[in-house]
Amino acid sequence: MSAYSISRRSLLKAAAACPLLGAMPSFSWERTLDFDRAAWYRQAKFGMFIHWGPYSQASVEASWPIMVPKPGGIAEPDYRALARTFNPTKFDPHEWIDLARQAGQKYMVFTTKHHDGFCMFDSSYTDYKITSSPYGKDIVKQLAAACHEDEMPIGFYFSPPDMHHPGFRDTARPSSENWHGQPERPEWQSYLAYMQQQLRELLTRYGPVALIWFDGLNNQEKYDGDHVLRMIHEIQPATLTNDRIGVDGDYETPEQFIPTAIPTKGIKLTGIDPSVSSKLSAAVPRPEDFRLWETCMTINNTWAYNKNDQNYKTAQTLIRGLVEAASRGGNFLLNVGPQPDGEIQPEFQQRLKAIGAWLKFNGDSIYGTTYGPIQNAEGIRTTSNGKTLFIHVFDWKPPACTIKGMDVRVLSARLLANGMPLKFRQNQNQVDIEIPQAAPDQDVSVIALNLF
Repeated sequence: MSAYSISRRSLLKAAAACPLLGAMPSFSWERTLDFDRAAWYRQAKFGMFIHWGPYSQASVEASWPIMVPKPGGIAEPDYRALARTFNPTKFDPHEWIDLARQAGQKYMVFTTKHHDGFCMFDSSYTDYKITSSPYGKDIVKQLAAACHEDEMPIGFYFSPPDMHHPGFRDTARPSSENWHGQPERPEWQSYLAYMQQQLRELLTRYGPVALIWFDGLNNQEKYDGDHVLRMIHEIQPATLTNDRIGVDGDYETPEQFIPTAIPTKGIKLTGIDPSVSSKLSAAVPRPEDFRLWETCMTINNTWAYNKNDQNYKTAQTLIRGLVEAASRGGNFLLNVGPQPDGEIQPEFQQRLKAIGAWLKFNGDSIYGTTYGPIQNAEGIRTTSNGKTLFIHVFDWKPPACTIKGMDVRVLSARLLANGMPLKFRQNQNQVDIEIPQAAPDQDVSVIALNLF
């Protein structure tokens, strides 16, 4: 069963239980939720992150140029004015979904509102939105409808910080002076109400929402996250949430780094600080101690489209990043920043398709797997799925691949990409696998072991 077939049934079941989702088909399921909400997510492993907004026209990062200005950067009034010229006439949501499919990605997460406060959906509570731009149409509505039609789970990135709303901060001052928000002001409660109203719009207008991806920056407790999560699950019980609104969500979100060990409950990653992962134990945890997680990462060095940033990661680096994440039980959310016209640049497309080409032959070692029993071994990474152990070989060194620490009997070995049987010898806790001279794949070759 595919990762999507689980998510589709689960999401629609939850939607059917909620009277607020008027646009959904009718179903006869009971109101009680008798399924694992995160089952589809654990199986999916690989998703597409999308950062897009008027800022793409200036080849600058989303929001940060007005929050932390740099010498020679765009001025805040000029940044705000970009909304008046944003007209992505080549935007085609089905093309985005087709690209995600070719890449082997199983879900999408779209920035509905970044810290600057600009809404890519037709919110009733602000004029700083896509339907007030020259484009004039609701981007989120189009993308969500296409995702539902094409059976691609869609999640929404939503920023609790909002530089545009006078309740979040004193907007008479530059964003750089008070971008952390001002909860001490009496206007703060008006902002919390606004934030919750917009979340209700996203959860009631656009069909099943696979997840809400918050990005709360610092002091996230000020957003009353407990109340927000209760509201989300009352409207769409199946919707997953991440950990960036001051309360524990369904999964953690390390950013631009992959933890050095398997995340476990009780040790919170800080999102942007890779040094925290050094506190994790190198031991393989019990399943009940595992902490669901997802690394988000860029293809170059910026989240938004930037024609000047040509420091692209290689396809091999990205494939190995996906393997690294899966080998520790995590998901890999790889970002694209579409061009101002709505198309995705060729450099991104080439790399995504290369990952998809690798997954076509090696996807069984990623989808539906969890962390493997062999961790931190030099030159290899492992994932497992039931009685199958997948050995991802980074350093192909014939004539043999040696696996130490194997305390389970191996019944057979084969190359995953072409099914070629491999001879092996097992002695106590070590397995020596005879491998051909040439690596089956220049990026990562995979050996599948059938275990007793």
